Amino acid sequence: MKYRTLGRTGLRCSEVGLGTWAFASQIYGDVPESDALEAILSAIDAGINFFDTAPMYGTDERDGVAEEILGKALAGNRDSVIISSKFGRNPTDGNKPNFHAQRCVTSVEESLRRLGTEHIDVLFFHSPFSPDEIHDDVWEALEKLKSQGKIRFVGHSISMFQDTEQMARDWALERKIDVIQVVYSLLNREAKNLVEFLGKEGVGIVARESLANGFLSGTITKNTQFSANNLNARYSRDEILERVEQVERLAFLVRDEIKSVPQAAMRWVLAHAGISLVLSGAKNPKEIVECAAAADASGYTADEMQEADLVHQKDFQAA
Repeated sequence: MKYRTLGRTGLRCSEVGLGTWAFASQIYGDVPESDALEAILSAIDAGINFFDTAPMYGTDERDGVAEEILGKALAGNRDSVIISSKFGRNPTDGNKPNFHAQRCVTSVEESLRRLGTEHIDVLFFHSPFSPDEIHDDVWEALEKLKSQGKIRFVGHSISMFQDTEQMARDWALERKIDVIQVVYSLLNREAKNLVEFLGKEGVGIVARESLANGFLSGTITKNTQFSANNLNARYSRDEILERVEQVERLAFLVRDEIKSVPQAAMRWVLAHAGISLVLSGAKNPKEIVECAAAADASGYTADEMQEADLVHQKDFQAA
């Protein structure tokens, strides 16, 4: 595993991190807790030290299931890892935006309890859809949480990119945030200019959905049928076909020590200036170990990167 500095935070993070969305919400099918725990421990063994979670990664009846699982797995390893979590959205209140002081403080306290830790390294705003959702009092609350040592740095996990890109730029330049988390993959490159700009400003950049919600996992074909509760069931057969064909055009990126589509997807993201790390989701240990290996592979040549650009036909919708 190789490591990079998370922008101006100074935190040293593994090039590949583990995201925990799949552990709790069944977006890609059921994940037994035993598999989730083993995946986290396998990630540590592979050199991964960055783990991303959120209260939103739960069920309609229970917030923060993934936080609880992560807390169990990291017991005894807390000092050697970086944990990011989020606030502002909870499944038990229908995913409504709550970006105000009281909810921020309560959310952090709940997350600390579930994680079994005294501090969160990076606390992200969880996908605000517009600047109008942000209450002014939240900034004072965040500063107080920092002064209390309960959070170390603040970030913005970006959703609705076209509506919130400027907000991310403004917050970063005003030093309200030090980290962004943004969708970036071989199937969605709309954040390219933002990544380049904020990277130069010293902002830590965490790339997410870099396996394109499974379409870059190497397991989805033109004939794949998704169960009703799978995130990808919302797509038409034509769009599924279009996404799979785009992946097939990228087959040349699997070569030498880059042995699979997931590894190629990770390595391609890591080739971009400004990227601090790329998050991989996983449902079991095998999946995260495979993606972690991308950090040890050699990078792509300029010609290969150019060819990847030439075959890119559109940016597909993010989750």
